[in-house]
Amino acid sequence: MRHNDRAASAPWIRTRLRTAPGAATALAVLVLVTAFLAAAFPRAVDAYETKGLRHDILTADAGRSTLEVARPQPGLELPQAQRDAEARSPELARIGSGLLKALPTPLRADTPSVAYGVRTSKPAVANEPWLPRPEAAPPQLSYVAQSGLKEHATLASGAWPTTPREVTSDSREVQGAVTEETAAELKVKVGATITLLTAAQEPITVTITGIVAPREPLGSYWSADPLLRTPSLIPDPTSPFPQHYWTGTVLLAEDAGPALLSTAAEPVLFWRIPSDPAGLTGPDSARLTSVIASLESGPGLLKVREIAGDTAVFATGLGHIVEANARMRDAISPVIAVAALGIGSVAAVVLLMTGALLAGRRRAELALMRSRGGSLRGIGGRLLAETAVTVLPASALGLVLAVLAVGEGRWWPGALAAAGVGLLVCVALPVRTTLQHIRPTLHGAREDMVSARPSRRRTVAELTLLVLAVGAVTALRRRGTSAEGGTDLLVSAAPVLVALIAALVLVRLYPLPLRLATRPVARLRGAIGFLSLARAGRSSAGGALPLLALLLALATAAFGGSVIAGIGDARDDAALASVGADARISGASERATLPDELVRTVRDLDGVRGAAPVRVEYSVNMPEAVAGDGGADGGGAGTGTRTGSGSGSGSADDAKAAALVGVDPASYAELARATGLPAFPAARLKATGSSAPLPDGAKADPDRVLPAIASPAVAARLGSEPRAIETLSGDFKVQVVGTVSRVASVSPTDFLVVNSAALEQKAPTTLLLTGAPDPGKLRAAVEGSGKEYAVQLRSEERARYVNTPMQAGAERIYLAAVAAGAGYALLAVLLSLLQTAPERKTLLARLRTMGLTTGQGRKLLAFEATPQALLAAGGGLFTGWATIALLSPGIDLVPLALAGVAGSDTSPVLLRTDLWSLALPAAGVVALAAAVAGVQAWWASRRGSITELRAGDSR
Repeated sequence: MRHNDRAASAPWIRTRLRTAPGAATALAVLVLVTAFLAAAFPRAVDAYETKGLRHDILTADAGRSTLEVARPQPGLELPQAQRDAEARSPELARIGSGLLKALPTPLRADTPSVAYGVRTSKPAVANEPWLPRPEAAPPQLSYVAQSGLKEHATLASGAWPTTPREVTSDSREVQGAVTEETAAELKVKVGATITLLTAAQEPITVTITGIVAPREPLGSYWSADPLLRTPSLIPDPTSPFPQHYWTGTVLLAEDAGPALLSTAAEPVLFWRIPSDPAGLTGPDSARLTSVIASLESGPGLLKVREIAGDTAVFATGLGHIVEANARMRDAISPVIAVAALGIGSVAAVVLLMTGALLAGRRRAELALMRSRGGSLRGIGGRLLAETAVTVLPASALGLVLAVLAVGEGRWWPGALAAAGVGLLVCVALPVRTTLQHIRPTLHGAREDMVSARPSRRRTVAELTLLVLAVGAVTALRRRGTSAEGGTDLLVSAAPVLVALIAALVLVRLYPLPLRLATRPVARLRGAIGFLSLARAGRSSAGGALPLLALLLALATAAFGGSVIAGIGDARDDAALASVGADARISGASERATLPDELVRTVRDLDGVRGAAPVRVEYSVNMPEAVAGDGGADGGGAGTGTRTGSGSGSGSADDAKAAALVGVDPASYAELARATGLPAFPAARLKATGSSAPLPDGAKADPDRVLPAIASPAVAARLGSEPRAIETLSGDFKVQVVGTVSRVASVSPTDFLVVNSAALEQKAPTTLLLTGAPDPGKLRAAVEGSGKEYAVQLRSEERARYVNTPMQAGAERIYLAAVAAGAGYALLAVLLSLLQTAPERKTLLARLRTMGLTTGQGRKLLAFEATPQALLAAGGGLFTGWATIALLSPGIDLVPLALAGVAGSDTSPVLLRTDLWSLALPAAGVVALAAAVAGVQAWWASRRGSITELRAGDSR
């Protein structure tokens, strides 16, 4: 009778999964989380780049983002009927339809907002006496016969302009309309007539039949040419003296375009095609730039001329918008690459540690299989199949979750990343196990010893990594994270290389201090201290992989936290530089002053901690620079300067004009302390002697000398002797008695601060507040004064810097990097302790047979884990600090913090060490190590020695 051995034997994979379901589940969860993070990262980058591109196009002026095709009026050599036909709606619509179909991808049109027609490119003077003339100059009006007026406006009064008869070049009467804003400013009423002259000076009467209200005033239909919606008062460039006149647009009936062909206002035919960014993605920006360049002056323009005529031109500002977006993206990408490489390296090391843990747990089993004739190929194949059954579904699930979590983005980068995670885990375990069992072994060596000395090959490899790290750090410090050809991976990997070198150095040096410490401890009573230090000094738990994972994770978390902290500090500083304090009240013009009653009312509001009235006068001419460019010594007044623009550290020749700031020294010094500005030497502005306070209305002596605090450049220009200046606040002399690099009241780099009590004109023009007043109550108090004053809040100014999708997305990635780095650091500690858990249990069981108590066992494990945890925490702190200190000169956070905000300071924003990002993950490592050691000791104490010790066990 034959036995069916094939049917009787259980499948290997099913048996293994049933034998160790916990290990398989833990591995699957780890792969799932790692694959999710790996797949979500490129999708998150694509998502914020896509949202950033769409945001920039949507928020740009419609005149910049709109595509416009225009050509001059039909040639005079053509028959009049043909010229008139080309200016009518059917022909214009046909050409517009052809242009829409010819738009190359990825350009898309906002079809409902497409407009075409005939417009005058040169304004025509309107001499009607009822039109306003603010400075005796008549208004100049443009005329447009544009499609879609009824669809994009509502009739406020009157009737829609129509063409009762067919309009031709010979027509001398047409109907038109104006918007409500134009009617209000130019005093236009329904029934009014405006005369437009032809080239032969014959009048064309334009009758205003209606006043319309735009449905979407900020839409492209009305904003591509803002004069369609809103008139403007502009200066006359031809006038020898300042003179302004009104300009606006009259909306003619849609088919009234032929009438404009007879005018001398240079009529043109146009097609405005608003771009629709809804279908654009971040990777489309390069192709979009190429397509726009082709349409402006390339093959695309030839195709446009085939449709619209040989004289057609294409114009748009969309290319500049896309290029600005690309510059910001290129500036942010290298900084993001630093976080990506850091977290990717940490995840890879943790996965390798997991493979090492699984291989170590099955060393005896696989050694037995090898000794009984198992081939390396067969063992490796079984391990590969066993791992793939668990890992590949987990990787696929992680990819699916990433796709669901991050809705926008290309699928293939995420798929490659998730597949890379699965491949690494599937290959790591079979390869590591196969290498360990090339030669069959009868029994293993002691597992609590580091038996191998560093080989020459390892030394050469470490020196090679050291050279790469030095080169990467040097390159990053010299030229920053940007590269002409894109992101430089070697430069972006500088934090990883620094952490790698630190890990290798610590692995070599780690046993030495512990072994030295065992000598004095050995003389003490009790064996706990000696045993713990001896085992910690020769334990394999402090090997290269665990320590590398910890240092990489802690360095990445510290770097990411420092980036986030630097962004926040830069935005806070920029908001403070713009506002000057927590709140600012100033007049509508530079010379407008604040009444005393308003100052008292605002000072008494709830939440106001301090108020500093300030008188600011801009563009005060400074005397000629003194010979030798000497300046006041400053004598402790704070002579430090800031780097970049706005530093106030320019040369004396640059400080030809400065802002005069009159302050109350006491309140202003308190304001400087409250807002974190450089210390202000209020005592040096004491009003005594010739600078004593002036009575109200008194005339000052031009020769009296006022002490002044100046910016470094102004101090260098004025020197140390009294210098005469002329201001609207009075004529006097100033003597620089100190310097500060920055003041709260003015943003210019050059300034001169004096005591306002010594000025002829003391009324403040600005009120600076500290505290947290209620915005509504503050604005109500200001409005109650009866005049218009500007109210600025530091919190509102700060909020302007966080509304860009690209910046917000990059910030979220760095926050995720900090969280993932901290999580992987804790996981690395857990894996390193679990790797040596069996031998610790065995050690406790043996020592209990020799009389070790439960409490002593817990102390032993805690003392043994503490040196390794402290090494990892201390090494992580040092590595994180060193990484930031080494790399901060080459990393500028301006693109992440301030780019895209008008009026923001663009001086470099450098990294600074964030103590919380350094200390919290390191403290978590120590706490987790102690907790795991305590749990291991508690669990081992519940199991008897017989359970752990078996006859013939080599452990």
